[in-house]
Amino acid sequence: MAQTFAGKTILVTGGARGLGAAIARAFAENGADVAISYVASDEKAQAVVADVRKHGVRGEAYKADQADPAQISRLVDEVVGRLGKLDILVNNAAVAWLGTRVGADNYDAEKMNQQWTINALGVVATIRAAAKVLSNGGRIISISSGLGSRANQPGVSDYAATKAAINMFSKGVAHDLADRNITVNVIQAGLIDTGIAVSPDVEARMRAGLASRPVKRPARVDEIAAGVLFLASPAASYMTGAIIDIDGGFAA
Repeated sequence: MAQTFAGKTILVTGGARGLGAAIARAFAENGADVAISYVASDEKAQAVVADVRKHGVRGEAYKADQADPAQISRLVDEVVGRLGKLDILVNNAAVAWLGTRVGADNYDAEKMNQQWTINALGVVATIRAAAKVLSNGGRIISISSGLGSRANQPGVSDYAATKAAINMFSKGVAHDLADRNITVNVIQAGLIDTGIAVSPDVEARMRAGLASRPVKRPARVDEIAAGVLFLASPAASYMTGAIIDIDGGFAA
């Protein structure tokens, strides 16, 4: 795919670490100018930008909270203002608050409502803002989860529903933007080894979840990033409204 994306401008939300950083670096390796958004870590964001620029392309980082529609709108405007255009949007920013059952005494409705705001409404707002400026023939790719189609365990209802919402919103937007030859697709990712430390209880749940899957390991970030690059490439020009599973067989 060397230089497949030369001349293209990409925005990756949540691009300062983990999967988002891997996606940003992969696009840069393939010739794209890359903008990332982040919410907290200036140092990590600038490290990603430095890696992007090593490939001779432009790289920018913008602090923007996906829970705030005004910040999202400003983010898109700043990317276009600085880099000149927007060709590809990758919605990666999200939170995952799992393990609490609806109706349980420790169920934190306020926290779960925030998860809805970030994971669902934030992605919707980003797509709406980007749709106004995205180049004809552009791409929108959102990172979802296998739980968006298969909520197969207790304590995942809110998180799973936020991902299901993005799945269906994306299918609808695929129709809305088809006349501009903009494709809109979703990757339902499985468990990912992001290199970010997790609590012992989360690690235990991950091990238990992997035990029932054909591929009994978490995905590497580059394996998910490869799927994103495919959907953004000319090879996927006839794919839109698709939900692609890269999950080690979770949906099998």
